[in-house]
Amino acid sequence: MKDRVETSNDALNFLYGRIDYERKDMPQRTRSFQLDRMRELMRRLGNPQDHLKIIHIAGTKGKGSTAHMIAAVLSAGGLRCGLYTSPHLETLEERFVVDGHICSATELIELIGLIRPVVTEMDKLADNGADHTGRPTFFEITTAIALLFFYRQHVELAIVEVGLGGRLDSTNICHPCVSVITSISYDHVHLLGNTLALIAAEKAGIIKPGVPVISGVRQEEPQNTIREIARQHGCPIWTLQEDFHVQVRSAGLSRPSQQAQRFDCFLDIDAHQQSWSNLKLALHGSHQLDNAAVALATLACLQQQGWQIPPEAFPRGLASVRCPARIEVISDHPTIVIDTAHNQASVESLVQYLATQERSSRQILVFAASCDKDVAGMLALLLPCFDVIILTRYATNPRSLDIEQLEQECQLVIDQFDSEASIPFIESSQDPGTAWQRARQLAEAADLICVTGSFYLAGEIRSLITGQHAAQIAS
Repeated sequence: MKDRVETSNDALNFLYGRIDYERKDMPQRTRSFQLDRMRELMRRLGNPQDHLKIIHIAGTKGKGSTAHMIAAVLSAGGLRCGLYTSPHLETLEERFVVDGHICSATELIELIGLIRPVVTEMDKLADNGADHTGRPTFFEITTAIALLFFYRQHVELAIVEVGLGGRLDSTNICHPCVSVITSISYDHVHLLGNTLALIAAEKAGIIKPGVPVISGVRQEEPQNTIREIARQHGCPIWTLQEDFHVQVRSAGLSRPSQQAQRFDCFLDIDAHQQSWSNLKLALHGSHQLDNAAVALATLACLQQQGWQIPPEAFPRGLASVRCPARIEVISDHPTIVIDTAHNQASVESLVQYLATQERSSRQILVFAASCDKDVAGMLALLLPCFDVIILTRYATNPRSLDIEQLEQECQLVIDQFDSEASIPFIESSQDPGTAWQRARQLAEAADLICVTGSFYLAGEIRSLITGQHAAQIAS
């Protein structure tokens, strides 16, 4: 047992010792991101991605949820599928999933053992100046792990989520059977551009010649950019609101755990028509209906390519899909909602969701954010919705914004409130564990606790909650 633990720690230390742009400040120039190094890494591993049928998904938000929906339907239809998403919430293994089962720690150690000698050789060449591409990064290695894992697991389809952007992302060494762009909004503007058209161009960098494109982008400017890039590459493109449509069936105020989203979706492409009626979606938030429509259009595209997906797989998959920390209602009494919203657009979706719920007696927000995010934009949307704000700083990522800066941002937002507006009570806790304890101390049965602002905050507090729940069951 001791040897196994030491082996596990050694493997993870090797991986976490790499340059990791999820944990450090992003470079100001995209020259730090390149595909030559990733291509060389995959070549040395035998190019397993060339043997995979891949669904490649980019987008500012919604790509993780869409990926989970596609995977759920494919698995419900009996197809063996892999799912690669990032970042993880609680454990690294979450990034690598086959048929709903997370990669085991033993499998991960074995995969790292296969890749490590190749990475070490590339490191030596880079250090000696014999290779100008440099040392493989954390995300490049995890992407290689995913592709090698899926190849060894003999998956029929692999769903691969872009890490950042698209054009220069490490996942963009694949040649997919479908390219998907879920949405476009402002995030990582110092890398991707400060207009929606520029951001769309980076996301559309995943488009490959002749490969069908599914787009959930609604705004005209980025939509036109994506459409033009698809035309240049000779790709058919299906676009939300033009080629496929979604219509909600039920709406209204309810308690979060009681909400069941039902919707219809209709596809009309040239001579091909397809419809789904009265589908039930297990995920919360009206924005998830757009993601579901994109997932359905992607699956219909696969059917056109000859993939056999039985009709009953669609309602079964969507009704059972789970996507942790995407407006995830952990419990009632008090209601606890965890969401990974980390930019203005995703916070807006969260706020819209909360507006459809019966307002709790007191609404408590636990908030932390990364220093490179639009914190003011997020807080301007969130503060009017809550009675108590608990600011904190997550422990697992050094990009977390200082609490003092969060307090200043809150005050700037409050200074813009109308004179008659209710001002929330603001306090701070030095770490997520203390913040969570304080929120539970304040909350009564009829209250709401919402945790949001960052993937890392959501992961840390979710781990605390699920750990406490497991302990209660065990006792």
